[in-house]
Amino acid sequence: MSYPHLLAPLDLGFTTLKNRVLMGSMHTGLEDGRKHFERMAHYFAERARGEVGLIVTGGFAPNIEGWAKPFAGTLASSGAARRHHLITKAVHDEGGKIALQILHTGRYGYQPFCVAPSRIQSPISPFTPRELSERGIERQIRAFVRCAKLAREAGYDGVEVMGSEGYFINQFLVAHTNQRQDGWGGSYENRMRLPLEILARMRAAVGPDFIIIYRLSMLDLIPNGSSWDEVVELAKRVAAGGATIINTGIGWHEARIPTIATSVPRAGFAWVTQKLRTELRAAGITTPLITSNRINTPEVAENVLAEGSADMVSMARPFLADPDFVKKARENRADEINTCIACNQACLDHTFAQKISTCLVNPRAAYEQELRIVPIAATSQPRKKIAVVGAGPAGLAAATTLAERGHAVELFDAAAQIGGQFNMARRIPGKEEFAETLRYFGRRIETTGVRLRLNRRVAAEDLRGFDEVLLATGVTPRDPRIKGQDDPALAGKVLSYIDVLLHGKPVGRRVAIVGAGGIGFDVAEYLAEAGAEEGHSLTLDPAAWRREWGVADPAEVRGGLVRAQPAAPAREITLLQRKSGKLGASLGKTTGWIHRAALKMKGVEMLAGVNYEAITAEGLWVSYGEQRKDSQLIAADTIVLCAGQEPLRELEAPLRAAGARVHLIGGALEAGELDAKRAILQGTRLAASL
Repeated sequence: MSYPHLLAPLDLGFTTLKNRVLMGSMHTGLEDGRKHFERMAHYFAERARGEVGLIVTGGFAPNIEGWAKPFAGTLASSGAARRHHLITKAVHDEGGKIALQILHTGRYGYQPFCVAPSRIQSPISPFTPRELSERGIERQIRAFVRCAKLAREAGYDGVEVMGSEGYFINQFLVAHTNQRQDGWGGSYENRMRLPLEILARMRAAVGPDFIIIYRLSMLDLIPNGSSWDEVVELAKRVAAGGATIINTGIGWHEARIPTIATSVPRAGFAWVTQKLRTELRAAGITTPLITSNRINTPEVAENVLAEGSADMVSMARPFLADPDFVKKARENRADEINTCIACNQACLDHTFAQKISTCLVNPRAAYEQELRIVPIAATSQPRKKIAVVGAGPAGLAAATTLAERGHAVELFDAAAQIGGQFNMARRIPGKEEFAETLRYFGRRIETTGVRLRLNRRVAAEDLRGFDEVLLATGVTPRDPRIKGQDDPALAGKVLSYIDVLLHGKPVGRRVAIVGAGGIGFDVAEYLAEAGAEEGHSLTLDPAAWRREWGVADPAEVRGGLVRAQPAAPAREITLLQRKSGKLGASLGKTTGWIHRAALKMKGVEMLAGVNYEAITAEGLWVSYGEQRKDSQLIAADTIVLCAGQEPLRELEAPLRAAGARVHLIGGALEAGELDAKRAILQGTRLAASL
């Protein structure tokens, strides 16, 4: 067996999990309201069919006061429980097990009915919570217990009590959110009464043969968070007080340290779970512990378990990326796993935009009924000979999906390797995961039978005889036409982002970057991090990453939070954009702040509302506003142009003139901000329909 620890069963006494893999809770939006239950059943059934040991749903509130937002998913009545039977039956029919997460958001609730231990507004919600009376606290406890009983009534195998990430229960545990002077505040003994009371009553209500997972915040990453002694004490009491399993929570949502983004080292917080597990085992407590955050391959998961860091691993987004993750690992097909790259673009960013979550690398996630990949043998469609030009994300998705369905596909690219713009993205420190997507598509080309033709720049006449031609030829950099940029005397001083990221042309000590979209930020991060050109990355050096962001041992400082100690930047960088307003406004909702913070720590100067007047031997001359006032020299040895992109579609006109059936996808259809999410979705949807 390739992964003996990962695939070993876990005996919980009254039931056994088939392996050590938990599909962690993710809010997808399918939980909200009543209209998506059938869709949710298909979504979870596909993951159960993929052999995950235990699934945890997205969060369901135990009452209205616990809502994440108005009309968020709630389980508070027998009528609601009956609707959930559709989900639990679908999972059980596939041989899986599923638990419902009980999520009370407390002061994080984005709604006017939110409640908390004290009347202190959260920095991430516009609503000030109502402080609960003692009777109000009692009502919340009863709501948690009722929700667990209803979950059992609905057919769930267990529940997860969300006690971390700064939500309601967590708010009672920490003094800066709990300033009560009664029996629910003050001493830690009083502050931890809420979770212990919930668990004791819940266990009594559901009986001994029902899984209760308690999600415990082991590293708050906020000022004056829990001390390590408090974390250990709570874990011991939780283990004795009714929890079947303890899951790891890392960081409150208001913490300003990344915890799950792609720049976080793989398994970057497993050491915290290991620290707690050592303490519990020394005390004779054998309650299984789950570790979480940035575990995305079976190799990483196996290593975490083999080292004794945990008894089980939680992977959430990896099951958006590939529902067959565990099955492929068991069948020694790990090279076929569609790896989560932790980009957040289609999952968390969608959640914050009130959209249904899905996955950049797997657009079928949560759309299993709508986006179906049907073999042409099962339809009345003929087998077609199809050419796909361009092996970037759009072309790769289209070509492999078409071939999977049974079409004869040839994939052309002028480059020597597949990947298109991803070959630049994966060179950015913190974006190494993008290489996994190219590894996956490379293997898919082999397994689906796509005929790959690299180093092949095709003309329209080369594409005669194909039934369909898909142009996924991508983009070309937009020319900002700055005075002096093409001056032969300045050769080597003005570079495009392709020159820097793909061709490795030398860059001076002082750099001005023209354009502050996604590529501008990527180039800034690449040039700011010392050794990036040689492959050095904080993401690959966990100790250096923790120093950079200020993550410490919680036994030494409350909450594990210390002053960040960023390494000195490799260069002096100025990042500029034409439009006024905050730089990086177009970056992802849940990751943009990380990129801005990273560049701020590296001393990158950010200027908005500039006009690019001229490039000279001294650097870049700019002015400000419509009146072009306040001319200023940005002294620079190198100017890097990241001024956007334009579609590259030179083949379209001659192909249409020759009568070919032509389809544009990805950047060739719409350049805008380079968007792999849109590209892979377009390629997959088109391939599913042809």
